Amino acid sequence: RASTTSICVSKAGRNGRRCAPPGLRTLGVLPLRCESLGPLKCTPCFGSPLEERPLPELYSLWRLAGGDAEAELRKQGCLRAKPPICTLPCIVLLEGEELGQKKDTVFFYDDTVVLLPTEQLCQRLRGMDPNLYYPLIETVQTVPPSPNSSNDLSNTAALPVIIREKDIEYQLQRVILYNRLLEAYPYQKQRIIHEAKLDIPPLYRAHIWSALLDVQGDLLREYEAIDKETPTPTDRQIEVDIPRCHQYDELLSSPSAHAKFKRLLKAWVISHPHYVYWQGLDSLCAPFLHLHFNDEASAYACLSTFISRYLYDFFLQDNSQVIKEYLAVFSHLVAFHDPELTNHLDSIGFLPELYSIPWFLTMYTHVFPLHKIFHLWDTLLLGRDSFPLCVGVAILQQLRTDLLSFGFNECILLFSDMPEIDIQRCVQDSIRIFCSTPQSSTFRAHARPGSQPQDPLGMSPVALEELKAELCPRISAHDLLGMLEMSRRDSSKLHLLVIDVRPSEEYQRGTIPGALNVPPGSGEPGQWAEPLQAALQGGRMVVVAGSQKEHNTAVSVSVWYWLRIPNLINANEAPNRML
Repeated sequence: RASTTSICVSKAGRNGRRCAPPGLRTLGVLPLRCESLGPLKCTPCFGSPLEERPLPELYSLWRLAGGDAEAELRKQGCLRAKPPICTLPCIVLLEGEELGQKKDTVFFYDDTVVLLPTEQLCQRLRGMDPNLYYPLIETVQTVPPSPNSSNDLSNTAALPVIIREKDIEYQLQRVILYNRLLEAYPYQKQRIIHEAKLDIPPLYRAHIWSALLDVQGDLLREYEAIDKETPTPTDRQIEVDIPRCHQYDELLSSPSAHAKFKRLLKAWVISHPHYVYWQGLDSLCAPFLHLHFNDEASAYACLSTFISRYLYDFFLQDNSQVIKEYLAVFSHLVAFHDPELTNHLDSIGFLPELYSIPWFLTMYTHVFPLHKIFHLWDTLLLGRDSFPLCVGVAILQQLRTDLLSFGFNECILLFSDMPEIDIQRCVQDSIRIFCSTPQSSTFRAHARPGSQPQDPLGMSPVALEELKAELCPRISAHDLLGMLEMSRRDSSKLHLLVIDVRPSEEYQRGTIPGALNVPPGSGEPGQWAEPLQAALQGGRMVVVAGSQKEHNTAVSVSVWYWLRIPNLINANEAPNRML
């Protein structure tokens, strides 16, 4: 007995279009969907390698070429504008429920087939090199030029990432390459990391982030095994936070997104019983939900891995020790890279506790909109767990001019309404700061186990009160020896001055070549101002070195130097930094 459901019997026609024979155009009482479609003409893409690309890639490229799906639907009459006053409900309850409005037909199922024109896309990509569609992934290749294109792809790679994301030829090359690499994951993970240092195409950002976080396994089974329905004490707070989380975004503000938000956050809280829900966790979840909107299991796996890697123990019931140590290391890092700004902020009492906790607790998702977070995290996921500290320093350096001229109240107002931040400049500055900071200077006792190298000449935990009292970061003997070797090989890359605070007898028995001796009990350190100023011409990294018993002397020298460091900096030269 014939069914009344619409189906389409495919058969190749003369024009290459697959449709049903005339005798099978209807089945039962309903016409076939393909009956209303006219004969298709061969598009400019016919026979092109572009036909072999996956549909998501083609649609993404079609949009970059100027395609607008909503405009095409309006042309076909599938979308009709309605006066806003006609969409208002008759009754709105206190709980927010709306009654009385007629449901818009746009939400009803419609089986109309609308063909999207591809002529413009094919015209844009007609001159692309056919070899671009079949990249070799066993060898690292530079971006190949397109001889018939107006824009050379090799030159496009040097443009700002926002421009690159809008360049259709460049995006075609990147998505094809990443598609091949992701199919070879995890075998090609190192190549994915190498390519991600250049940029990440928006189309495959979700999969690339998963690869960078090393997310593997049966994610769906693990996620479905978590009880996300049983009420918990945190449900009320989650329900309050979700409607305030990135609601400018059309996707995350939808009712479906709110339901997914709640399931993801409950799943994380239930599966991590040693942690608690802190405000800000919803902001951390937002980027992963946006990227994996139709794959909650992957969003949950990425969120869990991200927190364990970059926010280890931040969500403990009592996280005060973790937060205080993190802020102390951040203060040292700011002092190392910008001592003048540190002196000013300390003098007005504007401490990191007043502005930076939301930065680190949410990894800047509470500060920046999603489109900036995507570009920031593209780089953050490539770095160590200390990279977020460098991002904070980069933000302060962008606001440096204002901060140096502001008092306490003005600084509070500045950070209460965060000014516009150039995210690309912030990313580049963060990389520069990260590369120029000794690794041991970001040592934390509460860091994730195994995330910091174990070395006999490495760092050891320091009491929190002692860490907070110090003005500049500590450095391990291992890093000091490495910098001395670098300075010896090429003094133009690193200017290093070592102040040895051991007694003169020990200093004479052996010391670091070029070190300046400031023995304990030898009077005020000010008597060395002249040799210090001569030694610091051109900007140098200053290291105060000594044994444990000369710790007080090292601290006094550091304090004296720190209070006078603006006077020891030549306005035309690079600033000095102290360890």
